[in-house]
Amino acid sequence: MLDVRALGSRYGRIPALADVNLRVAAGELVALVGANGAGKTTLLRTISGVQPACAGAIGFDGQEVTALSARRRVQLGIVQVPEGRQVFGPLSVEDNLRLGAFARGTAATLDSVLALFPALLPKRSLPAGDLSGGQQQMLAIARALMAEPRLLLLDEPSMGLAPRLVAEIFAHIAALKARGTTVLLVDQNARAALAVADRGYVMETGRIVLEDAAADLLRNHKVQQAYMGL
Repeated sequence: MLDVRALGSRYGRIPALADVNLRVAAGELVALVGANGAGKTTLLRTISGVQPACAGAIGFDGQEVTALSARRRVQLGIVQVPEGRQVFGPLSVEDNLRLGAFARGTAATLDSVLALFPALLPKRSLPAGDLSGGQQQMLAIARALMAEPRLLLLDEPSMGLAPRLVAEIFAHIAALKARGTTVLLVDQNARAALAVADRGYVMETGRIVLEDAAADLLRNHKVQQAYMGL
């Protein structure tokens, strides 16, 4: 479904990505792990079209999308949940969800998405800014699901959450995988990310340095030492 080939991106003259090659098959959950500043968020932003590519190509379901706008990519089914949640605080939970369907004519129904996140149901009329951090993360994921993504890009969904809420968020991610949603996941919690993934990539200084089955990366001593504190 996703085929990234020799991708490069820059911030001004500063290179952020170099020769990145990455694949995600339909129905797969792929984790991307690495230290802060490795380029993981930039890679997601380049795939979604928010950050321009300066080299290489991005293929989506057999179609070249490298030059397409972010809006057009959403219409094709590439939907990103940004780092830091970025919900619209003054708007209600329900209005945040409805905005998620803005660019997609075949949007999911509000009730079907809320059924996946029942904790949001009694809060649908409250301002999103009144929710806890974990509830805001659920809302950010639910908002993305309103667009019925064919490829869901998740950027640091566990950031800033207590361990109990981290476990809850990853349970939701595992449930999305079980439903057949194709996911590319970035998270500093490498152990949790790889535990729910089929395959994984390790990124350093804007490059992919390792690719393997997620279970094998979990057992890799270098990955354990660098990213799991073991």
